[in-house]
Amino acid sequence: MSVNKSIIEKYVLPTALKIAGQKHVLSVRDGIILNMPFMLIGSFFLIFAYLPVPGYAQMMSNLFGPAWQEKVLYPVKATYDIMAIISAFGIAYRLAEKYRTIDPLTAGAVSLVAFIMTIPQHIMFTPAAGDAAQLVKGVLPMGQIGSQGLFVAILIALLSTEIYRFINNRNLVIRMPEGVPPAVAKSFLALIPGFCVLAVVLALRLLVEATPFGDINTLITELVGIPMSHVGGSLPGMIISVLLIGVLWMLGLHGDTIVLVFIRPVWLSNMSENLEAFQNGLPIPHIITQQFYDLWIAPGGTGALLGLVIFMLIRSRSAQMKQLGKIAAPGSLFNISEPMVFGIPIVMNPYLVVPFILTPVVLVIVSYVAMTTGLVAKPAGIALPFTTPIVVSGYLATGGHISGSVLQIVNLGISLVMYYPFFRIWDNLKYREEKANQPAQEAEVQTVTERSPT
Repeated sequence: MSVNKSIIEKYVLPTALKIAGQKHVLSVRDGIILNMPFMLIGSFFLIFAYLPVPGYAQMMSNLFGPAWQEKVLYPVKATYDIMAIISAFGIAYRLAEKYRTIDPLTAGAVSLVAFIMTIPQHIMFTPAAGDAAQLVKGVLPMGQIGSQGLFVAILIALLSTEIYRFINNRNLVIRMPEGVPPAVAKSFLALIPGFCVLAVVLALRLLVEATPFGDINTLITELVGIPMSHVGGSLPGMIISVLLIGVLWMLGLHGDTIVLVFIRPVWLSNMSENLEAFQNGLPIPHIITQQFYDLWIAPGGTGALLGLVIFMLIRSRSAQMKQLGKIAAPGSLFNISEPMVFGIPIVMNPYLVVPFILTPVVLVIVSYVAMTTGLVAKPAGIALPFTTPIVVSGYLATGGHISGSVLQIVNLGISLVMYYPFFRIWDNLKYREEKANQPAQEAEVQTVTERSPT
C-alpha cells in the first residue's frame, strides 16, 4: 500500500493538482455557476406553472385567465434563455480576476460584446397562416443566447480575455493623467485591447460566414457540440465521468469541479431541450442531464454516501464512526458529501475506494436502463438545487411522476448493499483501535487522578 501511495503522490497527484488549479478550467466552472441562482429562481416559477396537482391548472385559469401560465413563465424565459450571455460575462470576469493584471469588469464587458458580435442578428419567421418564411433582421435568436450558444460563449470568453491580457501586458493602452476619475481611466485603458478583441472576432466571423457553416455557433455545434453531446450525453460517457470523479476525490481533489467543467455544458444543453419538450407536451429527448447526476446518481453527495451514513448511525460498533455519522447526517441528507469524504476520511482510504468509485457506476447503469425502458420518467429539465432531499427531488424533477422517487429509493438500497461489507471492515478496524487504546487512556486518567491534590 505504501508503494502504491508513493506512486500516486509522485506521478498522479502533481498532474491532478495542475488540472484542478488551471486558471481556464476554474474560470469556466465559476463563470457557468453564475447562472445557477437564476436557473433555480426560474425553476421555482416553472414548478408553479406546471404544479402536478389535479385541478390546479383549471383553478389558476379560472382565477387569472387562460394566459396565466404564459405570464408565470416570464421569469423562466428571462433566466434559462440567456444562459450563454451570463456565461460569456462570468467566465471572462473570473479569468481576469485570476490574472490580477486586468480589470475583471471591463474584461467581462468586452467578452460579452464579442460574444454578441458572433451571433447573426436575424431569424427566419414563419407566419401562422402558412405563408412563406420571412427573414426578420435586427433581432437576437433566443437559442443562440441560451444553452445552444454556451460553447461559443465559453470559447469567446477565454479568447477575448487572453487577447485583452496580451495587449495590456505589453502596455499598448491609453493611460489617462492623474486626477481623472478611475472609472473614466479604466474605460480608456480598455479602448485598444477591446478594439483588438473585436477585430479578431470580426475576422473570425467573416471567415466562418464564407464557409458552408454560415456562423460561428453552427460551426461549433457541428464540430464540437455534436461529438461532445454524444460522449457527455451517452451511457459510456456518463460512466467514464463518474469513474473519473471518484478517482479524483480519492486523491483528495474535488472531482466534480475538475470533470464536470467539461461535461456540464452538454448536460445543461440537454436539460434545456428537455424543458422545452416538457413545456410543449412532447416526449423528453434526453436522460443524462445535470439533474440525472445530482438527483439519482449522488444520493448523499458524490459517491452516493447516504447509504454509508445510515450504516454509521444504526450499525456502528465504533464510537468514532457513530459520532461522525451524527455530524455528517444533516449534510448527507441534503447531498453534501465533504464531511464524509474528509471526515472518515475516504481520501486515500483503500478500505472504501471500491464502493466509493463503483457505486455511482452501478447507479448510472440502473437509472439509465430504468429510464430508457420507460419504467421511470426522464428528468423534465426542471433545475432543482442539488441539495433537495431524495424522494422529493425525484418527484419534482420528473414533472410530478412518483416513479422518479421510487428510483431514488431503489438507488439508496443499492448503495446500502454496495457499502455494507466495506463498512463492516472499516468499522471493525476502528472498533479494535478504540479497544486497544482504551487501557492506555484509562491508565493516563488514573495517573492524572493520583497526581491531583486532594
